[in-house]
Amino acid sequence: QVHLTESGGGSVQAGGSLRLSCGVSGFTLRSACMAWFRQAPGKEREWVTTMFPAIDMTSYADSVRGRFNFSQDNANNMVILQMDSLKPEDAAMYYCAGDKSYCGNDAGKFRNWGQGTRVTVSS
Repeated sequence: QVHLTESGGGSVQAGGSLRLSCGVSGFTLRSACMAWFRQAPGKEREWVTTMFPAIDMTSYADSVRGRFNFSQDNANNMVILQMDSLKPEDAAMYYCAGDKSYCGNDAGKFRNWGQGTRVTVSS
């Protein structure tokens, strides 16, 4: 059974940084595609970043490119989202997603999700 567990959310001021982690059990990172999505109150779930293991490439939404960095910790089977230069519009619930068959930016096609971790950014 697959479990994804996020941690690291919190409150920061604009310009600050946060580091989100997602621990994975049930499959190894090398065999899966991982992604982060976020959802602000009253808004639809938004894609943030996806890691494409087959081609060793990571893709980012325009809104976070250059500020966020998505990495893997294969030794601990976890993924990390380093978020720098945070803006008030980055405030949301952040979700880790993973799938062994799908790799892209469509939330509806990822089969495994964490419970989410909240990020608050004050101006």
